[in-house]
Amino acid sequence: MRWSAGWYGDSACDRLPAGGRAVPGLDAAWTLGWPSARIRTAGEGRAALAVIGECGADDRELANAPALVRAGKWRALTRWPGSYLTIARSGPTLAVIGDLTGQHPVYWRTDAAGTWWSTSACALAALDGAPVDPAALAAHLAFGQPDVLGERSLFRTVRRVPPGHLLLIGPEEVGTVPYEPASYGPVDLHRAGPAVRAALFEAVAARIDGRPVSADLAGLDSTTLACLAARSGPVTALTFADPRLRDDDLAYAARTAATVPGLRHQVVSGNPDTVYYQGLDDLAALPVTDAPNAYTVTAAIKRAVLDTVAARHTVPGIHLTGAGGDALLSAPSSYLADLLRTRRPRDAWRHALGHGRLRHTSAFTALRRAHPAARTSLPGAWRQIAADLRGPVRAWVPQAQRPVSWTPLLATADWMSPDARRHLADALIRAADELADPPTLLAPWADRQDLARVGANTGGWREIALAGYGIELSAPYLDNEVVRACLAVPADQRGAPGRYKPLLASAFAGTGVLPGFVLTRVTKGGFNALAYEGLRRHAGQLRDLLGPTSRLAALGLAAEAPVDAMLKRAAAGQPTAQGALHLVTSAEIWLRQLDTAHTPVWRKVNFRVAAA
Repeated sequence: MRWSAGWYGDSACDRLPAGGRAVPGLDAAWTLGWPSARIRTAGEGRAALAVIGECGADDRELANAPALVRAGKWRALTRWPGSYLTIARSGPTLAVIGDLTGQHPVYWRTDAAGTWWSTSACALAALDGAPVDPAALAAHLAFGQPDVLGERSLFRTVRRVPPGHLLLIGPEEVGTVPYEPASYGPVDLHRAGPAVRAALFEAVAARIDGRPVSADLAGLDSTTLACLAARSGPVTALTFADPRLRDDDLAYAARTAATVPGLRHQVVSGNPDTVYYQGLDDLAALPVTDAPNAYTVTAAIKRAVLDTVAARHTVPGIHLTGAGGDALLSAPSSYLADLLRTRRPRDAWRHALGHGRLRHTSAFTALRRAHPAARTSLPGAWRQIAADLRGPVRAWVPQAQRPVSWTPLLATADWMSPDARRHLADALIRAADELADPPTLLAPWADRQDLARVGANTGGWREIALAGYGIELSAPYLDNEVVRACLAVPADQRGAPGRYKPLLASAFAGTGVLPGFVLTRVTKGGFNALAYEGLRRHAGQLRDLLGPTSRLAALGLAAEAPVDAMLKRAAAGQPTAQGALHLVTSAEIWLRQLDTAHTPVWRKVNFRVAAA
């Protein structure tokens, strides 16, 4: 894994990350696995900073940045195009600033001598063998919202910095400080178009530097990025096509490639092995990540695409993916709860009618699902969930049929032991009591959680691409400025049922970047068929993985019987809790990899020998 780390204390640190490279101009800060071209520094003495990753700041902007550091204008250091970590020192104060979507997460822990920080929670846990925190892992499985337990990481004694916050360390104290507002002042969809267009232009341009470029060419989101990149040079545009999918991605991709100069279309044909859960018999071949990762389940499909890229390019390049586009350019119908909460009944009814038509149900059903969330707050929702966890296990029904919730309780919670559910309920009550500034609207909260989850999972795909192929995976939709431009548009405009992803049309209609037929597309491909096929083909392997020797079962987090019952539903072609099975599978693999895989290591520093 690529990661960065640092130390702040009165005495010199007694450990160094094995193989680490010192960051120029900053005391006790190191990077591992990052090429020197992706480590840029500015300033010296009492005001200095480093940016690590894909940062689009030009030399002049970076040279002027120490003035921002001296003024403590931390948010200004997050506004350059790209995706990067910032380390800034102003006198005795150190700020470590991640991004808004968890592409560059920040963790920390303290002891009597000072504070360690890192972009890898595993690395900080490795300092003394800190174990996995079962309650935090239970929250990861039961909720799928990274911020529910706040600063609690998946390891005991290791704390996380929530997205939109920075780690501020000084002589007297250390803690997290928000640099980003919880929600943005609303901008009308049509007024937001130019800002979204400019942010995406800059996000893609920040990656184009002479390396070969490839891109997914499938849905609206990835097609937009491929067309933007093609304005700067040739792009190998790849469409994964499998007759089992029965979507129209390939038809749109072929038509787009025939229309847009610079797109060199390549079809990646599916085969019997390009299904979910393929390759779980060899855990050593799966990406090692800092947390459970969804791409362990779909690695075979991603490798098929990357194999094609590698065959077309003589040297490793950069691959653009549309990850995050769904969360930014549309919105789930849960925003109906906000329309009810803010006393907009006519708007709520109009939107409910549209969503009802799309889902072949009634407007009354859509509003009935939204009403409970409209009448409670986030802390109130967590207290109700805690009460549910202490009660009997629910009969399974698809999540889309349950009432809208600030924090949906997933099927995985029903597979846990009574003790695990009770401990999770206790943690949730503490989180509700400690929530100092709860959000007032559901949609902005849910948007941030969706993006944080997508951002963390994209790290798994990045590891597959980098470790196996040397290819840099980039997700421009997850850049800070793209997130800000898109989320400034209220959810009821981004997710209005009358049009599909209208924000892209507002941004690109009439610009010549995208063909008109792309902007008017109303369909979206999906991988459900490959998920079910993978569950059917690999049910026995999953039973072994999640059976009597399961690490999750030993922690009380996934009992064998309900998992087996869900696998039988999948084998029979019945509706299945696919997301829950993905979660427990990736978590089980992660726990096993912690036992066997290469994890970050530290080496002791002998200062007496060094001094001699």
